[in-house]
Amino acid sequence: MHAIRLHAFGPAENLRYEEVADPVPGPGQIRVAVEAAGVHLLDTALREGLQGPAPAPTALPTVPGREIAGVVEALGAGTPDSWLGRRVVAHLGFAPGGYAERAVTDVDRAHEIPPHLDPAAAVAMIGTGRTALGILQFAEPGPASVVVVPAAAGGIGTLLVQYAKNAGATVVGLAGGPEKVARVAANGADLAVDYTDTAWPAEVRAHLGGRSADVVFDGVGGDVARAAVALLGPAGRHLVFGWSAEGVRDGKGYFVEGVSRSVLGPVMIEKAGGLRALETRALAEAAAGRLTPAVQTFPLAEAAAAHRALETRGTVGKVVLVP
Repeated sequence: MHAIRLHAFGPAENLRYEEVADPVPGPGQIRVAVEAAGVHLLDTALREGLQGPAPAPTALPTVPGREIAGVVEALGAGTPDSWLGRRVVAHLGFAPGGYAERAVTDVDRAHEIPPHLDPAAAVAMIGTGRTALGILQFAEPGPASVVVVPAAAGGIGTLLVQYAKNAGATVVGLAGGPEKVARVAANGADLAVDYTDTAWPAEVRAHLGGRSADVVFDGVGGDVARAAVALLGPAGRHLVFGWSAEGVRDGKGYFVEGVSRSVLGPVMIEKAGGLRALETRALAEAAAGRLTPAVQTFPLAEAAAAHRALETRGTVGKVVLVP
């Protein structure tokens, strides 16, 4: 089979498209013929040799990737025969192997893909979707809410805009550049603005007509987040999430006392009843048509290009590799 392998930490060019042996499923595992593999910003950090939240340093060489969807084609010892031939999606945790034509995972991690949901959308929901729903546990929007979503054209931002609009909230979506702003508007935001224009906060205030924001869903950080926080009312909340949120603890006043809260990690997982519960709910929301992930695909062989685009904020929605 073909896979993307990393032999040395460093730039995206270190990701190589190579022919390797098929993985063999162990006891309680399945092997999946991969039809879609998710790419996460955290993958770019791990590629550079940063450990981040990973429990142990990455051993090289490695096949990156932690989200897959496809068809079960082989079973390990003790795995029920009923799994063979099923369309499944799985988050591999910190076990690598997703950027490949075939991948193995524990059967307990697999979900059957709902009918009519394509593999790329399923991959988006198993990671990005579960995170979006986890974040929303801490600020459930309603008809009276004003919600600000920086990075509203991204994978998580797209889903947050949809969820808030479904709840009847007034949604302000921020994005960088005209193309992304147009996508945010098409996704249903009441106001879509370009955060590269320094006048954007005034545009938002004029649109709101004296109303304050109730919540800022912040996966960006930096100056954009600081300006968004200034839109909050006295009881507003600033929820911080995501690997790209810069300056969260930079000592420059990014956190607002009594307002800001980081929502990733064990607290989010425990509140939801576990990651699997979030994954199941995310897939159900997509299957019902209530949430529709934005997906940008790259051929598996172009994983390096996908990483470069993600690092330079040149992508829209969830980035997915297709073998």
